Amino acid sequence: MSALRDALRDLPEAVFADVLESDDAYLLVVDVPGVTAETVEASVDGSKLRVEARREKDVPVEFDYVEEERSLFLDVELPLPPDVSGAEATGTIERGALELELPKAASASETPIPIDG
Repeated sequence: MSALRDALRDLPEAVFADVLESDDAYLLVVDVPGVTAETVEASVDGSKLRVEARREKDVPVEFDYVEEERSLFLDVELPLPPDVSGAEATGTIERGALELELPKAASASETPIPIDG
């Protein structure tokens, strides 16, 4: 799991993520405010986890950005521990928190992870 934990350190400073582990699975929790189930995709491809997320912003027409600190996009590829399988992976997103549960098993080919909103 250290490869995944180390990879999370390379995420932009504005992205917060946690990795939890049980006997049967890993749980990756990523804060993605403004992202919905319709604007996030996640998949496991061999030993990599790929997450693409887009945040919707409603900016009043009378305002222009002076400075923008919060990114509109998250596009990351993270290494997975060798015992992770995407075959039974699940994902949920609620109130700006994306949770991906990655079961422990043998490696599998690329598998989409359904995201419920």
